Amino acid sequence: MIPTEDASARKREIEEKLKQEQETLSFIRENLEKSDQLTKGMVSILSSFESRLMQLENSIIPVHKQTENLQRLQENVDKTLSCMDHVISYYHVAKDTDRIIREGPTGRLDEYLACIAKIQKAVEYFQDNNPDSPELNTVKARFEKGKELLEAEFRSLLTRYSKPVPPILILDAISVDEELEVQEDIVLEHLPEAVLQDIICIAGWLVEYGRNQDFMNVYFQIRSNQLDRSIKGLKDHFRKNSASSGILYSPAVQTKRKDTPTKKAPKRPGTIRKAQNLLKQYSQHGLDGKKGGSNLTPLEGYDHDLRVKHHSDALTEKHGAAAGKDDVLDIEIDSYIHCISAFVKLAQSEYALLTEIIPEHHQKKTFDSLIQEALDNLMLEGDNIVSAARRAIMRHDYSAVLTIFPILRHLKMNKSEFDTTLQGTAASTKNKLPTLITSMETIGAKALEEFADSIKNDPDKEYNMPKDGTVHELTSNAILFLQQLLDFHETAGAMLASQETSSSASSYTSEFNKRLLSTYICKVLGNLQLNLLSKSKVYEDSALSSIFLHNNYNYILKSLEKSELIQLVTVTQKKAESSYRELIEQQIYMYKSSWHKVTEHLTDRNMPVFQPGTKGFNDGLEELCKIQKGWAIPDKEQRDSIRGWKHTLKEFDNPEKYHKYRPEEVEEMIERLFDTSA
Repeated sequence: MIPTEDASARKREIEEKLKQEQETLSFIRENLEKSDQLTKGMVSILSSFESRLMQLENSIIPVHKQTENLQRLQENVDKTLSCMDHVISYYHVAKDTDRIIREGPTGRLDEYLACIAKIQKAVEYFQDNNPDSPELNTVKARFEKGKELLEAEFRSLLTRYSKPVPPILILDAISVDEELEVQEDIVLEHLPEAVLQDIICIAGWLVEYGRNQDFMNVYFQIRSNQLDRSIKGLKDHFRKNSASSGILYSPAVQTKRKDTPTKKAPKRPGTIRKAQNLLKQYSQHGLDGKKGGSNLTPLEGYDHDLRVKHHSDALTEKHGAAAGKDDVLDIEIDSYIHCISAFVKLAQSEYALLTEIIPEHHQKKTFDSLIQEALDNLMLEGDNIVSAARRAIMRHDYSAVLTIFPILRHLKMNKSEFDTTLQGTAASTKNKLPTLITSMETIGAKALEEFADSIKNDPDKEYNMPKDGTVHELTSNAILFLQQLLDFHETAGAMLASQETSSSASSYTSEFNKRLLSTYICKVLGNLQLNLLSKSKVYEDSALSSIFLHNNYNYILKSLEKSELIQLVTVTQKKAESSYRELIEQQIYMYKSSWHKVTEHLTDRNMPVFQPGTKGFNDGLEELCKIQKGWAIPDKEQRDSIRGWKHTLKEFDNPEKYHKYRPEEVEEMIERLFDTSA
C-alpha cells in the first residue's frame, strides 16, 4: 500500500495539471471564436469586391469594343486615302513625265528609265482597272514614245562611239614576237566603258520591258560596218606606207616558218615577186619564141658574162613600169594576208563585245550577221586572186601560183582559229574559208602540173638558144620556180595531195605530201633534162652542144645543192646528185673530143714532115679558138677544169719549125676560151 501522504500529493499534482489544461483549452476556444469572426469579415469583404469588379467589367467591355471599331475605321480611312492618292498619281503620270520624256535619255539614263517605269506602271493599272479610260491611251502613247527614244539613244550611242580600229592597233594585236615566251594579249577597246554600260542597260531594258528585237539588227548593222571599215583601213594603210617604209611584214612571215626545212632567214613575199618577174619574162618571151638569152640567177663560183649583165640591164629598163605594178601586187598580197589575221582578231573581239549586249540565245545569229560583210569581202578578194591566177595560167604565166602560196599557207595556218571563231554560225558561213582553200589548192595544183608540162613541151627554136652555150632561160626559170617551192614545201605538197583520189591519199600526212612534192620536182627536172637534150641538137657544132648541156647540168646541180632542193629530190631519187655529176663529166668528155684534131698532132707518130704554114696543129688550134672564143662557161671551177689540158700543150716542147705558136702563147689562147670578159 501507498502511504497516504504520497497519494495526497499525487492528487494535488494531477488537479493542478488539469486546471492548467482547462485554462489552455479555454484560451484556444476564445481564439477560435475570434478567428471565425475574422473569417466571416474577410468573406464579406471579398464578396463585396467581386461584386464591384463585375460591375466594372460590365461597364468597360462595351467601351473597349467601341474604341477598337473606331481604330479600324481610322485605318480604313487612311488606307482609302493612300489608295486614292496612288490612283490619282496615275492620272498625273503623263503630265509629270512629259518634260523628261520629251527631252530624251541623253545624259540622264537612270532618271529616264525611272520615268519610263512610272509610265509602265500606269499602263498596267489602267489595263487592269479601267481599260476603257482615255488615260490608258495617253500613257500607252507616252510609253511607246519613251521606248522609241531609248531605241534612238541605243543607235545614237553606237553610231557616235563606234569607230574603226586604227591600223597600228590592229598590227600590234596580230603581230607575233618570237622573243617573248608568253605573248601579250592586246585587248581592242571598241567603246568607252561608260558608254558601254549605258548601251548594256538600254539593251537589257529593251529585252525585258520593250519586247523589241529590232535593236539587235541595229547593233549588227553598225558594228558590221565598223568591222569592215577597220579591215579596209588596214588595206589603205598598207597601200600608203608599205611601199615606202618597208616595215610592215606578213604574219605568215613573222611567225616561225613551219614550211621551211632549215633555219635560214625567212623571205618576204617580195622575194617571190622577184621570182615572178623573171618567170613572167620567161613565159611571155621564152615560150612565145620572141626572145632568147639567159636569166642567170647568181650562184657561188660563177663569173658573169658581160653580155648577160647587159641583157639584164635591158630587161630592167624594159620592165621598169611592170616592176612598179608588181610592187603594188606585192603590197596587195601582204595586205590580204594581214587582213585575214585582222579579221580573226577583230571578229573575236566583236564577239566578246556582243556577249555583253545581246541576249545569249540571239548571240550566234547576231554575230553571224555582223561578220558577213567583212567575211564576204575577204572571200571575194580571195576569189579574185584565184580568178587572176586562172587567167594567168591560161596565158601560160605559171608564176601566178607563187602569189597563191603565201596566202594559201596563211589561210591553212589560221584555219583552226578561224573555225573556232566562227563556231556556232551558219554552215554557209563556216564553209566559206574551206571553199576558198579548196579553190586555191585546185588552181595551184593545176599551175604546178601545167608548168611541168610547159618545161617538157617548150619548143626547140634556134633563135631562142644562147649563142654562147650558157644556161638556157628555160633552165634558170625552172630552177627559180622550184626554189620557191622549197620555202612552201608543205603547202605545195598539200596542193598536189588535194588532187589525189587514190586510197593511199585518204589521209594526207606530212611525209606523204613531201614524197608527192619530191616526185613533182623530179618530174620537172626530168622534163627539163629531156628538153635540154632536144634543144642541144639545134646547135650545128656538137662541141657547143656539149658545152650547152654541161653548163645547164652544172647549173642545175649547183642550184639544187645551194638551195637544198637536193634534200627534197633525194626523198624519191637517192642517186640524183651522182647522176648529174656523171652527166656533167660525160659532156666534158664529149667536148674534149672536139680537140682531137689538135691534140693528135702532139703525138710522136703524128709529127709530119716540116711544111711551114700547113701544120695541122696550127690550123686546128686557130680554127677552134676562133670558133670557141664566143662560148662561155660561167662556173670558174668547171672552166679551169676543162682548160686543164692546156698544160699538155705547154709541156710539148717542139721546135718552132713545127709550130707557129710558142707554148706560152698556146696557153694564153686557151686561157681566153669560155671567158667572155677576157
